[in-house]
Amino acid sequence: MRPLVSWMTKSDPAILEVFEEAGIAIPPAVAEYNLMGVSKSTISRRLPVLVDHGLLERVDEDRGYYQITDRGRAYLEGELESDDLESS
Repeated sequence: MRPLVSWMTKSDPAILEVFEEAGIAIPPAVAEYNLMGVSKSTISRRLPVLVDHGLLERVDEDRGYYQITDRGRAYLEGELESDDLESS
């Protein structure tokens, strides 16, 4: 089961899933295009938070590409506990 902790929103797992399914680094616009029901502004606000907590990484500062990390994959697989996420 994927825990949601105090800093997370219900959109975060869906955002992570798009990056995991892509399997490559993508810009926010690609995530926005592929996420139904999650606004562009929500995605823009959430990406830096997910980076700060180690679930995504920004791989190209100039073009703004992101990719999922091993920690992000572990979260999606249900391998992280709430304490692991809160302490990041």
